[in-house]
Amino acid sequence: MALAGRGFQMKIGRQVVGDGRPCYIVAEAGSNHNRDFRTACRLVDVAREAGADAVKFQVFAAEKIYSRKTPMASYLQKKNLAKKGETLWDLVKRIETPRQWLPDLVKHCRKAGITFLCTPFDLEAVDQLEAVGVEAFKVASFEITHLPLLERIGRTGKPLILSTGMASLADIEVALEVFRGAGGTAVTLLHCAVAYPARCEDIHLRAMDTLRQAFQVPVGFSDHTMGHVADVAAVARGACLLEKHFTLDRTQPGPDHPFALEPGELKEMVDAVRQTEAALGSPLKRHTPAEEELYRIARRSLVAARRIPAGTRITKAMVAVKRPGYGIPTRFLDVVVGRTARRDIEEDDILTWEMI
Repeated sequence: MALAGRGFQMKIGRQVVGDGRPCYIVAEAGSNHNRDFRTACRLVDVAREAGADAVKFQVFAAEKIYSRKTPMASYLQKKNLAKKGETLWDLVKRIETPRQWLPDLVKHCRKAGITFLCTPFDLEAVDQLEAVGVEAFKVASFEITHLPLLERIGRTGKPLILSTGMASLADIEVALEVFRGAGGTAVTLLHCAVAYPARCEDIHLRAMDTLRQAFQVPVGFSDHTMGHVADVAAVARGACLLEKHFTLDRTQPGPDHPFALEPGELKEMVDAVRQTEAALGSPLKRHTPAEEELYRIARRSLVAARRIPAGTRITKAMVAVKRPGYGIPTRFLDVVVGRTARRDIEEDDILTWEMI
């Protein structure tokens, strides 16, 4: 939803997300709760303490997302993230978010003062999240071709955050047509590299510019790299929404723990993003209030190189270029040379127009 005169923007709850606003930071808890509700609540609290704007979970069911015959992803095997003998279906089944948690998770988020978001992976999940009052829906990169899911979300009228990892521009165009055709309006696209973890050379942050130009909506970044260098770079390049996985402990078993940030690291990332935004500042090129004192003291101007008695015709040898900078500007040296001193000028006096 673009707001006139303010670039590309949309609202998540009462918060405006988009151009000209602070980056909206989504702490992705995903399934890192290990099916323990107290852990899920602690993840909410950690996200709030770190300064994130929202905490996000995922709702999926193995029987609705994978065929039992789906082969195991190689990265899960190589990193020993799957239990011995289990299939990809089995793995997904054991990390599902219990749907009966949803009302209490939303309550806990409201009590903590952080926005609850969630990624649905099936139509029933959309309806369940709508029933508990989710502020916006997130659709994962893998689901960009799940057109019935996008249609159901569009019907809710809620904002959509759509990850675009692996997608072509044509894929995104079709997804947006379905979402909008069902009544959806507000959307933010997230650039994403689907790898766990992703390498910096796989990220291609310049593609955010392409998304912004092609679809005229707010654009952000969903990150799976280690650390937060790519996140800071994305914000510097104009990402208006940032999504990052986090965990209480990276050594816990489960597919999303190893590449997630731990609590202290999440706070460091949020702080780095806010410092980056502060550093970006204004496009105007001028001296700032913080530079005012040194602007006067440490720049150069014209200074008497020796004593110049009143009535003396000033030569170039009588004038030096020194600090401070509040005398006659150095560009007027040729104007000063040849003038006559109106009064006695002592060595190192800072020359002003009243003196000549």
